[in-house]
Amino acid sequence: MGILNKFKKEEKQLGGEKSKVASVATHNQPALLIKRAWISERAGDLSAFGKYIFIVEKKANKPEIKKAVESIYKVNVTDVNVVNVKGKIKKLGKSIGRTAAYKKAIITLKNGQKIDIMPH
Repeated sequence: MGILNKFKKEEKQLGGEKSKVASVATHNQPALLIKRAWISERAGDLSAFGKYIFIVEKKANKPEIKKAVESIYKVNVTDVNVVNVKGKIKKLGKSIGRTAAYKKAIITLKNGQKIDIMPH
């Protein structure tokens, strides 16, 4: 019981400083939220319908992602869908590891708008 109380006291002392730092970084620099564009055959097919896929920070939420895409690419975002992808278990000989988990955002743009992210 004593150990749990110690951790609760430490959390109270921090007072949410960690969350304030993360939110300040994301609001001032929206490019930090979006890590990279997801380039695949399926993503290329979706771009014909005005949908684009990005890998984003795990702590990012839909409104933050929408603001970041609108400010970086100067487009109007109508919808944001988010998928949390779990890491897969991989085996190499006797050792077992796990690939990194990530968050994927599917962005839908206003009709007639597009983003040029696909390689030529």
